[in-house]
Amino acid sequence: MVENNGIKGLDTILVIDFGGQYSQLIARRIRELRVYSEMVPYDTPLKEIKARKPKGFIFSGSPYSLGGSRFPAVTRDYLTMGIPILGICYGMQLIASLLGGKITASGSNEYGKTEVSLDIGSPLFDDLRPAEICWMSHKDSVEKIPKPFKVIASTPNLPIAGIGNEQDKIYGIQFHPEVMHTPSGMDILRNFLFHICECSPNWTTVSIIEKRVNQIKEKVKGGRVVCGLSGGVDSSVAALLVNKAVADKLTCIFVDHGLLRMGEAEQVEKTFRENFKVNLISVKAQDRFLKKLKNVTDPEQKRKIIGNEFIRIFEEEAKKIDQVDYLVQGTLYSDVIESGTRDAAKIKSHHNVGGLPEDMALKLIEPLRFLFKDEVRKLGAELGLPDDIVWRQPFPGPGLAIRIIGEVTAERIGMLQKADLIVLEEIKRADLYEKIWQSFAVLLCIRSVGVMGDERTYAYPIAIRAVNSEDAMTADWVRLPYDIIERISNRIINEVEGVNRVVYDISSKPPSTIEWE
Repeated sequence: MVENNGIKGLDTILVIDFGGQYSQLIARRIRELRVYSEMVPYDTPLKEIKARKPKGFIFSGSPYSLGGSRFPAVTRDYLTMGIPILGICYGMQLIASLLGGKITASGSNEYGKTEVSLDIGSPLFDDLRPAEICWMSHKDSVEKIPKPFKVIASTPNLPIAGIGNEQDKIYGIQFHPEVMHTPSGMDILRNFLFHICECSPNWTTVSIIEKRVNQIKEKVKGGRVVCGLSGGVDSSVAALLVNKAVADKLTCIFVDHGLLRMGEAEQVEKTFRENFKVNLISVKAQDRFLKKLKNVTDPEQKRKIIGNEFIRIFEEEAKKIDQVDYLVQGTLYSDVIESGTRDAAKIKSHHNVGGLPEDMALKLIEPLRFLFKDEVRKLGAELGLPDDIVWRQPFPGPGLAIRIIGEVTAERIGMLQKADLIVLEEIKRADLYEKIWQSFAVLLCIRSVGVMGDERTYAYPIAIRAVNSEDAMTADWVRLPYDIIERISNRIINEVEGVNRVVYDISSKPPSTIEWE
């Protein structure tokens, strides 16, 4: 049974998701203002919504049109609960439609930066200027507003770019305040949170730690717990949170599946045995994972196999410890979203979400399940983790298996480990490691012709990937200086046997993902 509750006891804003491309960003921006926010599917039962006792709702955008034959919607019950609502883009259109307004595809489509005129007498636009730059992205628009709403924003092409009902605290804006292209966007969200919803800014690292520790104590009730420890910031923070809750009843299990970066297994064991003095069991399972991955090339199958084997090993080790019922994992919010929900299509199954077996004997504790990566780093710093763990670049749980595009073999793992080490050495040498979200090598299991020492070669190419991101939901490729790329390329070709070509990945997410598989 998977834990699936958010952070209780804090002022909460629920982002009702209609499939908009910026839904996750809305939730992040709310948290940046120190208010807890969570994205929930539009078709979540109203009973569950009320049980969360939200201080406000934000209706997201959507790729759908209210004029289409099929579109996501909520009932008018949301509008009669006495809870403030802010509709953004499609969300504004839906509010107007539910209350008897008229929506039209008027031909006044707007995309990109637009100047918007604001009614600065509206609480939503308090302390803003009468004219601000905003980001528009819409086809449909509100043609007629319902009573007792009034128009609070307009653009040269759009007479109704914002509506407000101050009595019921329901507002709608056609533009997107959550994106950086709307400079005053955070001020608008701040006004909604603090002036309209009357939230308290109590979403802090200290409050997260206190709430999560108490939740874990309540869940475990003195039982014994094992934690899948990889040495990365996610599992390390999860382990320390649980350790604060259960102390010596926690045992960490580090599984060396043979798919880690070069020298990483030894480093993890040394750090947690010597620095943190945790109960640590180390399992050497390279042969076991290689055997399971033999002849497997499909990335989804790789992830599921690896996720399943992790759980089986945890279960096996847990049986050697008396009365263990719970398994801790460092699952993040972005892992959950990408693995598929009712609102977001499955991008790829993260081994700790979509790769979990259905017949698990252990019950999961996922203290980071509703946190983004940057929030986890802040928690790590607050908990006293050293910088080299807090700021360690993300590394996938399935390890190098999903950076080998093809069958995983011991020879290919060795090649990729050497190439990846060179990438990291040169990135650190250029003092870029903490300035880049992720940088790594990928082994492409195809061969290309080359020439070395007057002889023809037929060897593998290595792809280099470097991206910047805030939360792994979106990412942009890093414009590495040519001299760094040249050094990396020269070293890999000269030092890694079996490689004769290096390419640099210049795709962003979307449309690509950060990892290749």
